[in-house]
Amino acid sequence: MLQEMATITSKRQLTIPVKIFRKLGLQEGEKVKVVEENGAIKIISYLKLLDKLAGSVKVPRRFKGLTTDQMIEKARKEHFSKKYGFR
Repeated sequence: MLQEMATITSKRQLTIPVKIFRKLGLQEGEKVKVVEENGAIKIISYLKLLDKLAGSVKVPRRFKGLTTDQMIEKARKEHFSKKYGFR
């Protein structure tokens, strides 16, 4: 278990210490899930969650062959198009 000190800024931002960042295999710009559990904060990579689910959920045909980012973008466009008539 690595232990490092970090500081929370006035904007409530926290920089993950580089040793922990690298050990977890995180990437700049990656989306993470932040969870409070028994007074502690857990940070979970959404990419790792997706990898864990891989194969357990069928991918709709319209998303076949797309990257995760492309799927998310397409789903957003479809959602807002239906909800607000945007294209």
